[in-house]
Amino acid sequence: MKAVKANMTRGLPHGAWLVACDNSGARTLKLISVKQLKTTRRRAQQAAVGDYIMASVVSGKPDMRKQVVAAIVVRQRRPYMRADGTRIKFEDNAAVVVKDDFGAPKGTRIKGPIAKESAERWPALAKVAKIVV
Repeated sequence: MKAVKANMTRGLPHGAWLVACDNSGARTLKLISVKQLKTTRRRAQQAAVGDYIMASVVSGKPDMRKQVVAAIVVRQRRPYMRADGTRIKFEDNAAVVVKDDFGAPKGTRIKGPIAKESAERWPALAKVAKIVV
């Protein structure tokens, strides 16, 4: 995992719902916690593009529902600023379910675009993604 070069605006608070944009079997995810996040004591955790999160599967295949899975945020609605000064935002909040700490996706296909920041930080996602914005 590499560091993010942009000053990311954390637009996904604890409990936010995300779309699973891969073919892993999950449809909707609920954000539980953000891993590898350093913050102030008792501050509510928030996630941004490229963050490694733990999420609960709200809807999807029956064997996936009500499970806690690891995921990586690839899109967020809240605008954030890139290193060159441009602001970018997406239509929805989306994440990709992963199977290990190195970011290997559980599914074989990612639907829709993913942010450049998440592709740079997690090279295994960039291999599977069709569109990187």
